[in-house]
Amino acid sequence: MLSAMTSMSNKAGTEKSLWERVRLYASALLAVVLLPLLMACEEQAQEQKTYTVAMEATFPPYEFYRDGEIAGIDVDILKEIGRRNNVNFRLEDMAFDSIITAVQTGKVDLVISGLTVTEDRRRQVDFTRSYSGARQVIIVKKGSAIKGAEDLFNARLGVQHGSSGDIYVTEHIKEPERFTNGALAVSAMNAGKLDAVILDNAPAENHVAGSPELTILPTALAEEEYAMAIRKGNKELLDMLNSSLDAMEADGTLHEIIERHMRDNKPEEEKRAESMLGRLADDFRTDFIKNNRWHYLADGFLVTIEIAAAAALVGIALGFLIAVIRSTADLTGKLRVPDMICRLYLTVVRGTPVVVQLLIIYFVIFGSVDVNKVLVAIVAFGLNSAAYVAEIIRSGIMSVDRGQMEAGRSLGLGYGCTMRNVILPQAFKNVLPALGNEFIVLLKETSICGYIALQDLTKGGDIIRSQTYDAFLPLIAVALIYLSMVILLSHLLKKLELRLKKNER
Repeated sequence: MLSAMTSMSNKAGTEKSLWERVRLYASALLAVVLLPLLMACEEQAQEQKTYTVAMEATFPPYEFYRDGEIAGIDVDILKEIGRRNNVNFRLEDMAFDSIITAVQTGKVDLVISGLTVTEDRRRQVDFTRSYSGARQVIIVKKGSAIKGAEDLFNARLGVQHGSSGDIYVTEHIKEPERFTNGALAVSAMNAGKLDAVILDNAPAENHVAGSPELTILPTALAEEEYAMAIRKGNKELLDMLNSSLDAMEADGTLHEIIERHMRDNKPEEEKRAESMLGRLADDFRTDFIKNNRWHYLADGFLVTIEIAAAAALVGIALGFLIAVIRSTADLTGKLRVPDMICRLYLTVVRGTPVVVQLLIIYFVIFGSVDVNKVLVAIVAFGLNSAAYVAEIIRSGIMSVDRGQMEAGRSLGLGYGCTMRNVILPQAFKNVLPALGNEFIVLLKETSICGYIALQDLTKGGDIIRSQTYDAFLPLIAVALIYLSMVILLSHLLKKLELRLKKNER
């Protein structure tokens, strides 16, 4: 019996040991299976938060394009803040006079663009502590009769629209000529269109270094401070930015970033050819070949084509619908309510500038929606084009003799069938030249896309000008590309007209 009991005890111990091993192996297997899931959950928990930042990247050395990417003092400050707080910043290049609106409406989380703190701006947004000082300086040509601020009252003055220089000159001196960016104002002065340009000292020094015939007067107009702007009430973001700037100033990082860019980002002085052809060749190499700057035009061209083509389709579809509704109301007296809605739509769209419509759609209608900006542009230009296409098609329908409709109805065709098979084909032939002209206008209207941070063809030329301080070749290149597209479109429309005429025979 003792032997039997010992045997049973050994068997139980063996079964217990086996069960423990099974549990151990199962636990190990479960850990192997769940470990990747746990790591993925941990990564998701620690995923970096992304903030959207608006800036106008034609303001060296604070923000400018280098090798196709936005670089500069402000960009490096953001990178350091992101590293210290485990957050990301997504940059959007936007027209300077739109950046405050962008942060107010929530399209972006903050603005850093060499932005000066003013009382008017404080009423709209919250500012961080200052991270850099600035001065409003006067750029003139060497040998100019302008020696100080007292000589500016009778001079032709240029400023960047919406900048603190614009505000100062308007309040204390006179109404200036306003340009979309400082580089364009300096280019205008080089061309003899201005006597002086008022600009922040850091970009002014870059412009002067790139244009040997320019100089900066020693006396500044005003002393200012740069800061970041955020939407009012966003205390969490404001505290993070302020604490980071305090720490960066305390350990010298902020000073090092500013000094490095001030030292390293001066335009290169190149030896210029003596002949006009030689200078033109030098400018061509600098404007398009160096640093592959032609990519700005190529990429912008593709964006322009994408927006124009899609907006044209939207304009045709909606315009055709409106034209049919209005024509039906005119011919039959039906559809009075839809006709009134269409009339109101046409009045509003044709009575307001397309740039205002673009900004309203982006900042107001899609103000609280994170929507693709290309889609916003397509919607804006499509709705605008539809109003003109509608009236063009309606005029074609109404130009067809009424006897055509009566003849179709007398043959037993319904109104819709007669309109579709008899009236519209004739109307289309009549209005084809006008439709072609509308599409050409639409193509050129897309040049305002830079207001909502889209880099179209025109914006590509602006970027090149901001880097090379040369207005002639970039503007000529943009104009030639638009002209080539218009010539091609006109040629295709001409061939379509000839084919339709052959069908008539």
